[in-house]
Amino acid sequence: MWRGGRGSTSAIAGAAAPRAQLRSGTGPAPSSEKGDVKLKTEALKKVIIMILNGEKLPGLLMTIIRFVLPLQDHTIKKLLLVFWEIVPKTTPDGRLLQEMILVCDAYRKDLQHPNEFIRGSTLRFLCKLKEAELLEPLMPAIRACLEHRHSYVRRNAVLAIYTIYRNFEHLIPDAPELIHDFLVNEKDASCKRNAFMMLIHADQDRALDYLSTCIDQVQTFGDILQLVIVELIYKVCHANPSERARFIRCIYNLLQSSSPAVKYEAAGTLVTLSSAPTAIKAAAQCYIDLIIKESDNNVKLIVLDRLIELKEHPSHERVLQDLVMDILRVLSTPDLEVRKKTLQLALDLVSSRNVEELVIVLKKEVIKTNNVTEHEDTDKYRQLLVRTLHSCSVRFPDMAANVIPVLMEFLSDNNEAAAADVLEFVREAIQRFDNLRPLIVEKMLEVFHSIKSVKIYRGALWILGEYCSTKEDIQSVMTEVRRSLGEIPIVESEIKKEAGELKPEEEVSVGPAQKLVTEMGTYATQSALSSSRPAKKEEDRPPLRGFLLDGDFFVAASLATTLTKIALRYVSLVQEKKKQNSFNAEAMLLMATILHLGKSSLPKKPITDDDVDRISLCLKVLSECSPLMNDIFNKECRQSLSQMLSAKLEEEKLSQKKESEKRNVTVQPDDPISFMQLTAKNEMSSKEDQFQLSLLAAMGNTQRKEAADPLASKLNKVTQLTGFSDPVYAEAYVHVNQYDIVLDVLVVNQTSDTLQNCTLELATLGDLKLVEKPSPLTLAPHDFANIKANVKVASTENGIIFGNVVYDVSGAASDRNCVVLSDIHIDIMDYIQPASCTDAEFRQMWAEFEWENKVTVNTNIIDLNEYLQHILKSTNMKCLTPEKALSGYCGFMAANLYARSIFGEDALANVSIEKPIHLGPEAPVTGHIRIRAKSQGMALSLGDKINLSQKKTSL
Repeated sequence: MWRGGRGSTSAIAGAAAPRAQLRSGTGPAPSSEKGDVKLKTEALKKVIIMILNGEKLPGLLMTIIRFVLPLQDHTIKKLLLVFWEIVPKTTPDGRLLQEMILVCDAYRKDLQHPNEFIRGSTLRFLCKLKEAELLEPLMPAIRACLEHRHSYVRRNAVLAIYTIYRNFEHLIPDAPELIHDFLVNEKDASCKRNAFMMLIHADQDRALDYLSTCIDQVQTFGDILQLVIVELIYKVCHANPSERARFIRCIYNLLQSSSPAVKYEAAGTLVTLSSAPTAIKAAAQCYIDLIIKESDNNVKLIVLDRLIELKEHPSHERVLQDLVMDILRVLSTPDLEVRKKTLQLALDLVSSRNVEELVIVLKKEVIKTNNVTEHEDTDKYRQLLVRTLHSCSVRFPDMAANVIPVLMEFLSDNNEAAAADVLEFVREAIQRFDNLRPLIVEKMLEVFHSIKSVKIYRGALWILGEYCSTKEDIQSVMTEVRRSLGEIPIVESEIKKEAGELKPEEEVSVGPAQKLVTEMGTYATQSALSSSRPAKKEEDRPPLRGFLLDGDFFVAASLATTLTKIALRYVSLVQEKKKQNSFNAEAMLLMATILHLGKSSLPKKPITDDDVDRISLCLKVLSECSPLMNDIFNKECRQSLSQMLSAKLEEEKLSQKKESEKRNVTVQPDDPISFMQLTAKNEMSSKEDQFQLSLLAAMGNTQRKEAADPLASKLNKVTQLTGFSDPVYAEAYVHVNQYDIVLDVLVVNQTSDTLQNCTLELATLGDLKLVEKPSPLTLAPHDFANIKANVKVASTENGIIFGNVVYDVSGAASDRNCVVLSDIHIDIMDYIQPASCTDAEFRQMWAEFEWENKVTVNTNIIDLNEYLQHILKSTNMKCLTPEKALSGYCGFMAANLYARSIFGEDALANVSIEKPIHLGPEAPVTGHIRIRAKSQGMALSLGDKINLSQKKTSL
């Protein structure tokens, strides 16, 4: 009849060692009460761990009461409090164990102990007790602790009384009155805070009475008490709006508190209680001071978010516009993310009244970045400043003249990204603002020779070729080009330089002979002589010559186009044939010498056929000088740019219009008017609770969505883990916070037996980590319980949580029973958010990211646009391709998508799809989606998500 012997013997063996240690210690049995304290401490720790792991040790309870409970060692006493918290205190039928009477007496002695630590720890422990029979004999001792000399005991006594009053009001019905009297006479800040907190939740009227007596002294209180007072005022004013006038002055005073936390909460409360401009300005000023004074970047970002929320309200935006200069003080923070948010906020708030001051500050910041020693974020910050100034100049054209001279100094900067942004800005400004063209051309000619990047050089050439309209400017461009190209013919001058630089005193090594082509087209033989000072020769080279000798002939094609434009324009401006021919001949000579250089073996890379064709075409155009070519080169190029900028401007206006529509609250003609004085109390509860919102924000953005529609979202996220016919039914509500997952598992006992030691055992796959093991439960017949488990998330990857429910059946001598749970798949879409980036940043990331996942389109959707929208919805990505580029129908579509995870991981995607017309109008969309990411997990997870969503739509 003996079953499951192995499990039972292991439990007995596991319990035997601690029992022996607890009883005998190091001495013989008769002197067991005097055992070694250290040994008993270790044994007690083992017992606690075993009970937490689900072991039942009923025989040990009396052993611990006899041999451990009388000990006065502080470590033992602390461990005992943990032990009494987790040990079962009732029999299976719910009655209190007789042994607990002895434990209760020990509690009473500890509450009267002379040591304040033991008293305070015991009081803290009593807050966790749920047995009224144990607490009832202790009430006189708990009350007496309110008069103890030490604040640690008094404040824990308040907490104990509050918990007992909340759970078992009949044990201490006069608790609010008792605590109110205690609060009036108390001097310690922590004790007053606990007492006041209890009155807020237990008897709000008494709390208000106390606050009324000391409202003028609130500024002198400690910060922990001030925080509780702010919470009380908030709740009272929202429940009863007529009380606002009574307490709003107190909130104003708390804005001057020495505690940052109090100032933050007071500012948030003030905004919700009053919409007056003075209140909004005071709160915003308080937020700005907090950002500047706090050193923690996370705090700065949180408070900046609150300022951005304030700006979203239409009536508050006007008030914040007056504080733009104060907001810009935050730029002194070195953190790039803080600076980025600050600049965006300032840009959103800028108006014609303060744009001039904003530009002055930004110009100073730009100049500062030149003087600062290079930091990894300096270049990115400079880029942000350039973009902000660009936006200011586009919105307020009068500012462009002040901005352009400062920014154009950056064209010669080593940071290509910042220089490219400046170039883009200059190109837009010179096209839109006719009055600024002479200034821009003049500055461009000044910095042209010092440009170091070939990409920026090409852009500068295009601008000069397109917008130089006077004879003097055209001559200046030709002079700068000749200066940047150096001595011509290039091939002959380079050969002479190679030979002339070799001096007898220098060490020279002779290599194999090399054949070169001279400017006359004949061959010349040159030895490969290496000088000991080659670096100086390269340093002395003009920039354009250096680019060409490095083999970058794309800039030569750009130069040919520029020379053609200015030569055709020069012909139309100057009537003298001799000057026309002279200028054309000079331009053609430059192109010819570059072609000659490209065909020689001097450059590191030979010229490409495309560049040869382009330069040859330009030579032919200059030799003919036809009116048609003049129109193509000098008119249609500019029209293309004008169309592109107009489309970009329209897109920006459209996005701004959409944002303003979102912010503006539309009021229908038949909407009821809400009068604050006539609003019922229960209607006031519909307002957002600021403290609740703060808590929700701390728990993640998903919670805020659930607050709006909790039932719908919860039902959608419930996962069934076992079958309806299993002895234990389980289902889980998967709640995804920002960096962790909370599983709320409902476990139902579907049998007629008592299930003991019912334990939820979980394990994870992927970048997930189980934080703690859920505690075992005892389930009565047909009873149910909720078990919570926390899982930490480390990255955006598909994760799987799996496990089982194990339990013992009461009275059955058998092994543990087990029910296997279904897998829970974690959706990565909870961590991916739509984001935007520039085309240049997208291309750069596309080139850098090494992980690519190619997904074949397999769907029943027959419309290209519909399929793209479906992909955007199912992947949480944002389409970077403008709507105009996607409009119309040609049977093909290509679009770039971008998103970021909350862990800062970027995800890029390129959708290339087509509608095969030859298969008929009902043929589904075909094509590929290429995903690129920095991590393999992100690329694979996103690909799996797309595949899964395609299967859902297919028939």
